[in-house]
Amino acid sequence: MKKRTGEILALLDEHYGTEYVCYLNHENPGQLLIATILSAQCTDARVNIVTESLFQKYPDMQAFAGADLKELEQDIKPTGFYHNKAKNIIGCAKAICEQYGGEVPRRLEELTALPGVGRKTANVIRGNIYHDPSIVVDTHVKRISRRLGFTEETDPEKVEYELMKVLPKDHWILYNIQIITFGRQICFARSPKCEECFLQKYCVEYQERKRRNET
Repeated sequence: MKKRTGEILALLDEHYGTEYVCYLNHENPGQLLIATILSAQCTDARVNIVTESLFQKYPDMQAFAGADLKELEQDIKPTGFYHNKAKNIIGCAKAICEQYGGEVPRRLEELTALPGVGRKTANVIRGNIYHDPSIVVDTHVKRISRRLGFTEETDPEKVEYELMKVLPKDHWILYNIQIITFGRQICFARSPKCEECFLQKYCVEYQERKRRNET
């Protein structure tokens, strides 16, 4: 398993490089936190369009903490689920101002205690801002990790723990970055480009389908 994992990671490094890239535009930890909350059930591209003006209107955590709920809802409406997101953003900003002096905390337990912040969002912050080894399980990571046979779990938290066992720590953050690109370019949820895939021989789903077709 270790050799196989190493081969997969080497191919991902070869195709996508080893540079840390964050697809959500931000200039500080607070902006990345807000952008990640907005990214739930929404594309990064759409979030980036919304946050361009949003971060000018609300330049820091204090501004978000003092935001009018109805007004903020309208500001973020294009990202979907805006009632919940607006409520969580204000609650999250207030907690950060009251408990951490307006600075986004670092520890997983502190982050996940904030309104609207789950493990995925917390790990985005820990990995991209504080460079703490962390695995972000989004839809691409969950789907592709199952296809590659790294996990059979469907619950994101269980997938995260499985990947922590399988992947070396120096690839925890990188794996998410590479898999997002791979998922957007080749390994789609529906009609993946299997014939063009450089990980084809490692894909449990593809090999199983191939066996069925041969029998």
